[in-house]
Amino acid sequence: MKLLIRPASEVAIKSKPVRRQQMRQLRQNIRKLMARLDESIVVKGSWDRVSVDVPEGQGLDGAVVDEIMRIPGISTIQEIAAFPLVSLEDIAEKAVEVFAGRLDGKSFAVRARRHGTHDFRSIDIQRFVGSELFLSASDTSVDLRSPDVEVRIEVADDHFHITQRKHRGLGGFPLGTIENVMTLMSGGYDSSVAAYLMLRRGLRNHFLFFNLGGVAHEVGVRQVVHYLWDRYGASHGAKFISVPFEGVVEEIMQSVGHRHWGVVLKRQMLKAASEIARHNNATGLVTGDAVAQVSSQTLTNLNVVDRASDEVVLRPLVAMDKEAIIKLAREIGTEPYARNMPEYCGVISQKPATRAKLHRVEADEAEMDPEVLEQAIAAREETLVGDLLDTTTTPEDVELVRTPGVSDVVVDVRHPAEREQSPLVLTGNEIMHIPFYELNRKVPELPANRQYLLYCDRGTMSRMHAVHLKAEGHENVKVYAPAS
Repeated sequence: MKLLIRPASEVAIKSKPVRRQQMRQLRQNIRKLMARLDESIVVKGSWDRVSVDVPEGQGLDGAVVDEIMRIPGISTIQEIAAFPLVSLEDIAEKAVEVFAGRLDGKSFAVRARRHGTHDFRSIDIQRFVGSELFLSASDTSVDLRSPDVEVRIEVADDHFHITQRKHRGLGGFPLGTIENVMTLMSGGYDSSVAAYLMLRRGLRNHFLFFNLGGVAHEVGVRQVVHYLWDRYGASHGAKFISVPFEGVVEEIMQSVGHRHWGVVLKRQMLKAASEIARHNNATGLVTGDAVAQVSSQTLTNLNVVDRASDEVVLRPLVAMDKEAIIKLAREIGTEPYARNMPEYCGVISQKPATRAKLHRVEADEAEMDPEVLEQAIAAREETLVGDLLDTTTTPEDVELVRTPGVSDVVVDVRHPAEREQSPLVLTGNEIMHIPFYELNRKVPELPANRQYLLYCDRGTMSRMHAVHLKAEGHENVKVYAPAS
């Protein structure tokens, strides 16, 4: 299979030096991600396009297209059939072969481009090929404005190609061509969608989590951060930074008037985020705030919050309603994580200030011990996002099963997207599909007289959740760990 990739429109309109630099970065990103699939995939390109040659017969086609559709900076991906140029008649013959049966009962249009010196024009290709396709199909029609099917042909010197299928890319800019940002992550709908929008825009994200006291919450955030990075940003390294904020929360509740708890908490987070960002070459902070969604997100309060930091604060969701945010989370695959994310809500006052005054908030903050925030920043833990699942530690008190018993039920706990790419196949055992984020809810509903073996690719996620389920009293849960 051969793919022809065109950059997003915003890349295409840049000046030549900028466009060349962005296209070079795009090719590097594609090469790195293709190498994860197969080292023999060849990536080439020029100032306005990238070509990808995929080895035939290895079953890589679907995985390659899926991966490229999630790389920022791409407008379209065309699956093309390439041929040597012989004649107009040969072009038409190949087009009829490629689109056999696909135009029946549909309207179509031929779009042709020609580069080089030939004895025919682009319009000649369109007319000749169009007439042959019209004669070869049944119940078809030509519609040059809004056809059901576009037949795209490009002739360049001594060869030509026909687009077999066309896919939409992610758009935005290639990752690595814009500055770095520090994204504040709670793991819910808002922060995960905000992080995705920044990645799509070409901004390399580091992910900052303020742990307010929940171990389960941090595990959930680690999972969604790894998913986002692996799916949309794996061409570049990124950090997951966890800051223990329980002490800061305690100090706020002891020293600050309850009406300002929410605003002061966010200000403390921005103060910490600014310092951590400077240590990680990040030039902006990203939050999932949307205007008026909660009391701390009124315009007045957002203004007070922002005064705590000298860094630019980006809010990509600022004008989105919750329904649109959840819809986008569903499209990018983070909705199941957010829906099942445990949260810590200890800093909620009964009558929060919706129009806080800066001088009053600063006076409240002055009552706090500044060393508490400094200690929290100093105690932060930084982990490469690519290592997040490997570094999640759990007690080693769950039995690993290499060969399941005949009556054992194997539970595939992977995310549906991972499962589709690499299905688990066993000949003699029942396989259930329960994503890890649904285990706590569904396992108690399973018959207690069966043994359940949790399975994932690396074994980390399955072991972590098996430990948790065992601690909850489910002694019939173990881990399926086949020999590699």
